[in-house]
Amino acid sequence: MNWTPSKLKWVLRLFFGPYVGAAIKVETISADWKYTKVCMNKRFYNNNAFGTHFGGSLFAMTDPHYVLMLTNILGRKYLVWDQSANIDFIKPAKGKVTAEFTISDELLSEIKKNTNHGQKYLPEFDVDIIDEQGVIVAKVHKTLYIRHKKQNL
Repeated sequence: MNWTPSKLKWVLRLFFGPYVGAAIKVETISADWKYTKVCMNKRFYNNNAFGTHFGGSLFAMTDPHYVLMLTNILGRKYLVWDQSANIDFIKPAKGKVTAEFTISDELLSEIKKNTNHGQKYLPEFDVDIIDEQGVIVAKVHKTLYIRHKKQNL
């Protein structure tokens, strides 16, 4: 993928169906791809039957970001996929909610070290979805699949 962070942010905002349909907005993608911030305002069309955020929309907020960030940082020589994810709903969410994603230099070193000979690496990530008061409303745990596409192994 040869996109700038700014271009990807706008594509996700305007054309990515799950985000448009749920009022999920990518607020920030840093120039180095190491930080992303996503938010979702409560609208009549992303409510559940109880007047709170629909759980699927909360989960969707966290879906593609670590894969997109790492794909752009590591480049085409790496396979980066979501392997698994689960969500724990902590508290009903009624207003704006936010999720932040960060990639550290230490993580990048670990990925390169653990995929050096073409082996897979399964890093795990925890993402908190917080409300406007800074209270955690949901916790998402993700496992990614990463492998360096080395030749002649």
